[in-house]
Amino acid sequence: MNSKLKTPVPKKESTLALVPTLRFPAFRQADVWKSKRLGELFSDRQESGMSGLPLLSLMDKEGIVPQEDSNRKNNSNSDKSKYLRVVPGDIAYNTMRMWEGRSALVGLEGLVSPAYTVCKPQPDTHSLLFSYYFKTPQLIEQFRRFSQGLVKDTLNLKYPAFAQISALVPTYREQQKIADCLSSVDELIAAQARKLDALKTHKKGLMQQLFPREGETQPRLRFPEFQNAGEWAEYSLGQLIEIASGQIDPKQPPYCDSPQVGSENIESHSGKLINVKSAGDKGVISGNYAFDENDILYSKIRPALNKVAAPEFKGICSADIYPIRPTDGSLLRSYLFYLLLSQNFLEYAIRNSERGKIPKINRDALVTYKALIPPPAEQQRIADCLNSLDALIAAQTQTLEALKSHKQGLMQQLFPSTEAEA
Repeated sequence: MNSKLKTPVPKKESTLALVPTLRFPAFRQADVWKSKRLGELFSDRQESGMSGLPLLSLMDKEGIVPQEDSNRKNNSNSDKSKYLRVVPGDIAYNTMRMWEGRSALVGLEGLVSPAYTVCKPQPDTHSLLFSYYFKTPQLIEQFRRFSQGLVKDTLNLKYPAFAQISALVPTYREQQKIADCLSSVDELIAAQARKLDALKTHKKGLMQQLFPREGETQPRLRFPEFQNAGEWAEYSLGQLIEIASGQIDPKQPPYCDSPQVGSENIESHSGKLINVKSAGDKGVISGNYAFDENDILYSKIRPALNKVAAPEFKGICSADIYPIRPTDGSLLRSYLFYLLLSQNFLEYAIRNSERGKIPKINRDALVTYKALIPPPAEQQRIADCLNSLDALIAAQTQTLEALKSHKQGLMQQLFPSTEAEA
């Protein structure tokens, strides 16, 4: 896809500051990029009084979408007379948040809040190219510098200030080529994201069939070797597990140097551990629990977030997390992990969480959960199946992140750097 981009542009003294690091072969001998003000490239579309058009919202990841698809509360004024019309090819940006890069290419006609600025491209301006360009650090820094206001919450970039910002711009043909390249990468990213979402949906559906539903004594789906194995046995969870008690001081050795897991380090629904650091590096001072490779970590705070982890190392965890371990061989640790992630247990935890400002499930509620447990061999089969699916999800997630990193690298090389514009 991008094999034509492998050779860097030769660095010539007279053109170094006016071209990006990479150019497509057809443009390596072309003119340098020209400095133009954004006001030469976009006009300010101020078309209002069209209240019959659909209301649109600007989302961080999805871009411009119909308001009803944004999952946001509709806080719009019933009087839409001052709302601004946008048409495909425009770029709309949040006037109060352009210093953060809050802009998007418009793909459908509609109305946006007067809090947005609508940029109408000139005939020689490729708006798809600029929808990428506006996300680069060098232009975001310009948006910040030209925004007016004393503090971040009051910064705003209205069109007259936006129009004064300069950017290096290639010919329309080169704009088209860069836009096509980046949009092709976006298509790959979107396809990979759909593939990953499909795997996650498959896993969720599979878990609902591999664990009995409420009121049932066996799951709807069993592996062939266990189809005639009979019903699962019911236990109170407290008969099969123990929960850590007795807190340690994370400021003291060896705990201050141990990995420390807080609720924020556990990814919802997946059990993935993220950004784990030592207690000392995190500045943890309140009491924690010690755990090891025999424990499952269950976050009791906001159980709806469904945060469960199976660490493969020793460490300490926040007092908002229960280290839980099986008491004997009748319950496997690997099965316990998925049991606590199951839909049945999730619904139970939500129903039985204390209704304070921050919902949480206490020890008594946790240990009284009625768990249906198969023999260890079937537990292992279920855990192995789900673990294999988790490994596939992890691999596909890594592929998605690699594509995003590839795009980021291209963005850095296909547009002139900050130094180049100086």
